[in-house]
Amino acid sequence: MSTDLNAKIYIAGHRGMVGSAIVRNLKAKGFTNMVTRTHAELDLTNQAAVKDFFETEKPDQVYLAAAKVGGIYANNTFPAEFIYDNLMVQSNVIHQAFLAGVKKLLFLGSSCIYPKLAPQPMSEDALLTGKLEPTNEPYAIAKIAGIKICESYNRQYGQSHGVDYRSVMLTNLYGPGDNYHPENSHVIPALIRRFHEAKVANSPEVLIWGTGTPRREFLYVDDMAAASVFVMHLAKDIYDLHTQPMQSHINVGFGSDVAIVELATAVAKATGYQGAIALDPSKPDGSPRKWMDSNRLNRLGWNAKVSLDEGLRLTYQAFLSQSKP
Repeated sequence: MSTDLNAKIYIAGHRGMVGSAIVRNLKAKGFTNMVTRTHAELDLTNQAAVKDFFETEKPDQVYLAAAKVGGIYANNTFPAEFIYDNLMVQSNVIHQAFLAGVKKLLFLGSSCIYPKLAPQPMSEDALLTGKLEPTNEPYAIAKIAGIKICESYNRQYGQSHGVDYRSVMLTNLYGPGDNYHPENSHVIPALIRRFHEAKVANSPEVLIWGTGTPRREFLYVDDMAAASVFVMHLAKDIYDLHTQPMQSHINVGFGSDVAIVELATAVAKATGYQGAIALDPSKPDGSPRKWMDSNRLNRLGWNAKVSLDEGLRLTYQAFLSQSKP
């Protein structure tokens, strides 16, 4: 693909944690012609609005980072919104990108696409081999559909129109720009907020949902952005050599996982909280383990750089900055 630093690049979801990290990475690499729209400016679930946007802007590349996301509570409470909004955003952006002549698109998905009991670490070929985790099944179904939409456009229009739409599946992310809502946030921002508030209030203990035994993999968001731009820039023959037409997604992970209770201990250290950590086994654990096999990406030449302790330190600094009036 062209590495023209003036290429017109649309980043869908640029205000979110993922999209903003991609913008930072592209700017650091010297790309100068980026197109963004807030949700107020462009509702990606509105087909007509998305059509007008692509016909007007005609970008050269698209990073599809826009999505409705949330933790266990949000996924359980709003399943209809999670499947509808994500399906509409993906379908509208990918189809209208194609109609506008966009040759290069990167779709960003999630490790929740894999079966709940998939062998660990989860490799790309585990997709569609078993039942999904019920708590986030609607979101996972939408993300699987996103992969298959990209693959279908490649298969039908790759030769005739030069379409090259790729997908990366991301492990659990954290970092600057995360959502720290007390009910709708993911585990790391939720823990950062909880431990910070406990430190400020001098609380004797912090209660953690579940048994603490599930294991999760976490990737600092700027590492994710670097991997995404890396995959987008891979030569097509190299990308094709390491993927298949109907299994074209690439996992993006850190390379190892930790138990939730170990994560809580690390967050307590990063925030300076010195009280006790208690567990509430009456609350759901989710999947017993989610660890991505990132060997495909590693073989292509990319590896994560930011350690969990360093990432948590940087994330807590960002949280304190966000919290200032």
